[in-house]
Amino acid sequence: MTELAPQTYTITRRDLVRYAGASGDFNPIHWSDRVATKVGLPGVIAHGMLTMALTSRAVTTWAGGDPGAIAEFSVRFARPILVPDDETGTELTVTGVAKEDPSGLVRIDITAVCAGEKVLAQARALVRSVAV
Repeated sequence: MTELAPQTYTITRRDLVRYAGASGDFNPIHWSDRVATKVGLPGVIAHGMLTMALTSRAVTTWAGGDPGAIAEFSVRFARPILVPDDETGTELTVTGVAKEDPSGLVRIDITAVCAGEKVLAQARALVRSVAV
């Protein structure tokens, strides 16, 4: 079992706008505090798929930069990531523990944390060619 080096990503409102344009997800909970609070959220939240993409970027980094090394990747969204309306945004830190899997691949159990809270549950990846 090997602990993998933490990867930290900053998420700003600017990132949310860019992601909305790339993904086509223009839901106002990702850019409007007024709408987000009206539907019961504490503020604007990051897209779940953006959170998943950043997490998979960490796995790709651990796998030597090869996205093709990821054979399987899954997460459950546990908590939203609040993104303040300022220049600093918020940080998502991704850590992992790698161990050999019976399939012959390496299993990475992933932890993703923002503001001291785990934002993903049951996050794991099966990867080829990772030194454990």
